[in-house]
Amino acid sequence: MKLGVCWYPEQWPEPLWASDVQRMAALGLSFVRIGEFAWSRIEPEPGQFDWDWLDRAVDLSHAAGLEVVMGTPTATPPKWLVDAHPEILAKGRDGQVRGFGSRRHYCFSSDVYLEQAKRITALMADRYGRHPAVVAWQTDNEYGCHDTVVSTSDAAKAAFRRWLAARYGNVAALNTAWGLAFWSQEYRSFDEVDAPFGTVTESHPAHRLDWQRFSSAMVERFNAAQVEILRAASPGRDIVHNFMGLFTEFDHYAVGRQLDVATWDSYPIGFLGQGPFSAADKARYLRTGHPDLTAFHHSLYRACGQGRWWVIEQQPGPVNWAAWNPAPAKGAVELWGWEAVAFGAERMSWFRWRQAPTGQEAMHAGLNRPDNQPAAAWPEVKALAAGLAALGPLPERGRSDVALVFDYDSVWAVQSQPQGRDQDALATAMTWHTAARRLGLSVDIVASDADFSGYALVLLPGQIVLDAALAQRLAQSGATVLAGPRTGSKTRDFAIPATLPPDGLQALIDVTVARVESLPPGIVLAAGNGGQVTGWMEDVEASAAVETRLALDDGRGLWFAHDKAHYLAGHTDDGLLRRILIDVAVAAGLHPRDLGPDVRIERRGALHFLFNYGPQAVAIEERVVIGSKLVPPAGVAIWKDEAP
Repeated sequence: MKLGVCWYPEQWPEPLWASDVQRMAALGLSFVRIGEFAWSRIEPEPGQFDWDWLDRAVDLSHAAGLEVVMGTPTATPPKWLVDAHPEILAKGRDGQVRGFGSRRHYCFSSDVYLEQAKRITALMADRYGRHPAVVAWQTDNEYGCHDTVVSTSDAAKAAFRRWLAARYGNVAALNTAWGLAFWSQEYRSFDEVDAPFGTVTESHPAHRLDWQRFSSAMVERFNAAQVEILRAASPGRDIVHNFMGLFTEFDHYAVGRQLDVATWDSYPIGFLGQGPFSAADKARYLRTGHPDLTAFHHSLYRACGQGRWWVIEQQPGPVNWAAWNPAPAKGAVELWGWEAVAFGAERMSWFRWRQAPTGQEAMHAGLNRPDNQPAAAWPEVKALAAGLAALGPLPERGRSDVALVFDYDSVWAVQSQPQGRDQDALATAMTWHTAARRLGLSVDIVASDADFSGYALVLLPGQIVLDAALAQRLAQSGATVLAGPRTGSKTRDFAIPATLPPDGLQALIDVTVARVESLPPGIVLAAGNGGQVTGWMEDVEASAAVETRLALDDGRGLWFAHDKAHYLAGHTDDGLLRRILIDVAVAAGLHPRDLGPDVRIERRGALHFLFNYGPQAVAIEERVVIGSKLVPPAGVAIWKDEAP
């Protein structure tokens, strides 16, 4: 795995640049990411360009032996462009213009901005596309950051109507698909369809879902335009985009299919405060991040990149953008690096080289302090580089034992009609992921159209649309299947299936959901095995065997099983979920064992990686090649399979 850093030469005096790249190389870094925020320096006036400074930065990097990942600067259109074309600006759900003064101030649906983005991308690609230092291109930066996927601009409304016309063909089909006879919401033409915001009460859920699908399609369109230019002008270079954590506003699988590599921006502590974790977990993992948060995203973006993925931004210290910004524990920066190694990342770079003294990110730590002295992360980066060199060539990471299906359309479906204020499909998926990893099971996050062959167990925490094709692939895989509540609860047009949920899954197990209820916080239904159900419970009619029932109430079935198919009809507490998962995993031929809340183990070929996210040291017996047998808090131990 190659190590690098995000470098912004345009923000610093040029006399620093030569020592910057020399110090990077001495630290063990081998690449830099540059350029993604530099439009105003590249084109300070319309049609007037200053390439010289960027030429020198790229040449200096090359001379120091550093490869370059070049970013297209389209996340930050300059002020002169906004003033000349104010129609490129997005509007929020409230209809207010989202103006200049920060970043990501453009509407994905704007054809005017699309042409400007293509123009600057083509100019950069023509100049640097064949430079020997440039090994990859990053399109834009963090699509959708700051809630910028959805726009209600005039351009977005017009594009939405065209998208609907292409999807449904005629307005009568739209009226039927959405069920618009309800409340006299029928349209006479696509031109009458507006954005689903600002209504008296909630807008139609199918309208909201299709608006999200459309908004995702606009991101795909924008990215595809840059990819086409870069492929033509810069052959042989990888094309990447940097996705984010806890972000589901567009279909990352769809964008990933346009790329060579999926990358993501990993901020374990920054995301902890925003994630769906208890107050106790947020306190326990304050300085390391949750043990499964980063792993979930590593697996997700490996799937988005069809097996190829990087961490392009790694947290080196306190960030600036969270509600509160604690410092990492000693060892955490190195731990996060080894975790990326364990999951098969090809590259990892830290954000950023030097902490900026000005701007919105002035409080964001780097590998250097603002005075250019090494920051706290420096020795841990050095240790990681030395450890990688000592390990030598790394084995391939094979397929995991368990596939967990994660689907963006399902996330949007729950958001469109949650039926319970706290319902969250991403949080549910992460809860199941944690349960499996705590049991020592290796887990791949996969799309709903994935090939399930080779997996012993497939988990469907909340696959809202489960059609016959998906059900057939599940059956043909031979895997044991555990599906959660709300599986198959809607059709693609967002109607309740004619045969009732779980649509599609009924081919594998005879269960029918007759009624659902969402439960407010604090309401608990006691279940068998000392467990509890909170948040969501279903009434199920079934011929399948009932493995667990509610202990009180009317004894409703909770866990149903038939052959290799299992259905869970409620949201259980973590302990009961693990107990169910143990039984299902054993039935699938796996060997689960509870590692406890803090320790996680990953395998890459013959290498085993143990990560200690907890506050106490952990003793192990293995003969380690990295670390020690007493693994400290925020520590790592790596060992190899013994030769036969």
